[in-house]
Amino acid sequence: MKIAIVSSEAVPFAKTGGLADVAGALPKALANLGVEVRVILPGYGSIDERTYRIETVVKGLEVPTGDRRETFTLKRCKLPDSEVEWFFIDSLTKFRRNGLYLDKKTGKDFPDNDERFLLFCRGVLESLKALDWKPDLIHLNDWQTGLIPAYLKSIYSQDPFFSETKTVFTIHNIAYQGNFPAEISEKLNLPAEFFYPTAGLEYWGMVSYLKSGIHFADLITTVSCRYAQEISSSNEFGCGMEGLLRARQSDLHGIMNGIDYKVWNPEIDRFLPFKYRADDLEGKRKNRLALSKQMGLPNPGRRLPLIGIISRLASQKGFDLIEASSKELMKLDLQMVILGTGEERYHKLFRSLRRRYPGKVGLKLGFDEALAHRIEAGADMFLMPSRYEPCGLNQLYSLKYGTVPIVRKTGGLADSIDDYDPETGLGCGFVFEEYSPEALLEAVNRALEAYRKKESWEKLMRYGMSLDFSWEASAKKYLELYQRLKRNPQPVTAESQSCR
Repeated sequence: MKIAIVSSEAVPFAKTGGLADVAGALPKALANLGVEVRVILPGYGSIDERTYRIETVVKGLEVPTGDRRETFTLKRCKLPDSEVEWFFIDSLTKFRRNGLYLDKKTGKDFPDNDERFLLFCRGVLESLKALDWKPDLIHLNDWQTGLIPAYLKSIYSQDPFFSETKTVFTIHNIAYQGNFPAEISEKLNLPAEFFYPTAGLEYWGMVSYLKSGIHFADLITTVSCRYAQEISSSNEFGCGMEGLLRARQSDLHGIMNGIDYKVWNPEIDRFLPFKYRADDLEGKRKNRLALSKQMGLPNPGRRLPLIGIISRLASQKGFDLIEASSKELMKLDLQMVILGTGEERYHKLFRSLRRRYPGKVGLKLGFDEALAHRIEAGADMFLMPSRYEPCGLNQLYSLKYGTVPIVRKTGGLADSIDDYDPETGLGCGFVFEEYSPEALLEAVNRALEAYRKKESWEKLMRYGMSLDFSWEASAKKYLELYQRLKRNPQPVTAESQSCR
């Protein structure tokens, strides 16, 4: 199969969040399965063209925007670790800025993001034609790519070049929707009926690029089975799109994101002072001591379990629960290390806890890739009390590093972590369901109780390390969906899905 993957960011070229990790890893995993993959990204000014040996392929390509035309250049490169080809839509006026979506000078969205990703979406289709490369399927990601299915179902519907091309649209976080003032409709060059109330792009008097992707794509996926159920069942999770998703329930599939075990693996992790594996955990103990020293925490004679947190510090991630339960948490026999940045409210919270409990709390506000790896390796437990979590990756990293997750039962956390039962020994972490400080504390206490039984705790660690959440497993599920969609142009019926 020929698959074009379209994303607004991808590792190693540009990243603001988990989308970049997915768009960087999935293409390589698909290529390893024999798929011919090309990835198309915006040509951001922050991408070092010399480092990646990016070369120009076609100059002077054009996209209409209303009664004007925007020109762009198509560029390409290959990375040494795979056969995937990477293409970049380079526009001097739209993408060569300091930031992907936000203006770093103002801290706000670029005011012309609607026009920027109009150029990107239609530019993708014009680029494929310029390359004379007909994909069997175009895999789209989030609102920045949401116009492409609308163009294929209208302006390009009679174009023989795309007559066999299907689309899959993946929702990574439905809270980000790309909703813009209705005036942009004049520049999209799409049929007027697309903008009528309840039509494909109209959303409460605005134009929604996300709604366009959901409405017009042949198939919709999201990044865990549970999240697929959540976003189609209630406004709390669906953010206003739940009705549309319910209408397309048979086309909605959840596929758990994977992780790259060439990067996240304690046996080969380049950031760890001590390597280790499931049958020899001595290196984990040494990493624990090294992490405590780095974070300024004492190592008392009676070893206390160390809980790690690596996160964007926001209420969505459950930090309001930690705030509400902080006094009770600090009374427990534990230590905590926190790495992250986000809302000032939580910066103040963790600074205050570090001042009041200097022997129990280690803190770094910001992002530090090396420290993130060392926390995963050095912590005994990992806390993720998210209000909602489309997929989550840190709980998967934690399993591989023998760091037992404590999570709330939502989204990908529910799909990946089974609650531990000390009687049977089944489960890989500690799960709570009610979104309350009391439920969080109860789960932490259960984890602390289990930790005191060394033999069963080490068995729990080793079981988590044995689980397979590789991209190879996820890529096979995507490929199966692609093949079914290609064989059957009618809607693919959703079947009983497993994220394991």
